[in-house]
Amino acid sequence: MGTGRTDEFRKDAVRIALTSGLTRRQVADDLGVGLSTLNKWVNAHRGTDVVSPEDRELALENERLRRENRILKEERDILKKATQFFASQKP
Repeated sequence: MGTGRTDEFRKDAVRIALTSGLTRRQVADDLGVGLSTLNKWVNAHRGTDVVSPEDRELALENERLRRENRILKEERDILKKATQFFASQKP
């Protein structure tokens, strides 16, 4: 039997799922709901104003910045390994 979540709770869950940068699985686990339930709520609220255009833009920007940050960390690790390799090659 369901726990009867309020509509406000559902809207907040959808907003978090769409703007937090977390995976839907993480959001569902954090909120104590099933992944399929969260996905149903997201689909039911598509096209509504649950997430403002400003929040949506910020979420997209956060996603882009996270991606860039991940790439920079990977590049830093590559440079560290290269530096260590060439330092060990000195006579």
